[in-house]
Amino acid sequence: MNRPARLAVGVISAGRVGSVLGAALARAGHLTVAVSAVSQASLRRAEDLLPDVPVLTPPDVAVAADLLLLAVPDDALPGLVRGLVATGSLRAGQIVVHTSGAHGVGVLAPAAEIGALCVALHPVMTFTGRTEDLLRMTAASVGVTAADGDEAAWSVGEALVVEMEADPVRIPEHVRPLYHAALAHGANHLVTLVTECADLLRSAGIAGPERLLGPLLSAALDNALRHGDRALTGPVSRGDVGTVGKHLAVLAERAPETLPSYRVLARRTADRALAAGLLKPEAATEVRTTLEDDA
Repeated sequence: MNRPARLAVGVISAGRVGSVLGAALARAGHLTVAVSAVSQASLRRAEDLLPDVPVLTPPDVAVAADLLLLAVPDDALPGLVRGLVATGSLRAGQIVVHTSGAHGVGVLAPAAEIGALCVALHPVMTFTGRTEDLLRMTAASVGVTAADGDEAAWSVGEALVVEMEADPVRIPEHVRPLYHAALAHGANHLVTLVTECADLLRSAGIAGPERLLGPLLSAALDNALRHGDRALTGPVSRGDVGTVGKHLAVLAERAPETLPSYRVLARRTADRALAAGLLKPEAATEVRTTLEDDA
């Protein structure tokens, strides 16, 4: 894996991801030469993480950069790339990287057509946009996607990730949508699930539910990652339909907005427990019937 030469880095824009990756590349020895920022929050992040870096318009950032980092919302990325090409802000030989998890390198096709080397680098972590993210980067993986057969782009992407002290993982273009759906389903929906659990405990009069949930959920996550479906516990995986019925009744009364998600997850838990041999077929049928009878 070849180490990229010292590069002039431009960042569009100084959001939570762009500002941290710009700082990580600077820490690796590259020179961050320009950043775009509009909101007050972005301007503060630029000042904190990219001090003394000029704040310019996106086209001017692109012109100044050998390595252009596009860290913008998924839906804004295609139009940004087209606009930079239309204004002549990109050039052959330039490295153009985006950080979107939803997109592969296809979205960078207009830049590739004029001779830019194009890579998608998606850090598999959540960002606060603060300095602690730089430390967290060292424990993170980064999904790397380049065009099929473009080994130079694959190598540059992997080398940049290693320079930022993270772990590169190759994600082929054709699996990128499933890759991103899996990560969003796991991380984003986990936040929804945890906050709903905390709300239920508060409604039961329990103050500081985090102190109950922290150890429980940390252990559950660790066990799931280590043991997969064998880590399943609780009334559904035991076939305890009486307890499941009580859950459905109290949620219908006290938190009806949570009831649909409880049913869906309980059904999936029963299916997975059955497939893993934790739940006997007749018990799985009783669980499913209980979930349906109370619908």
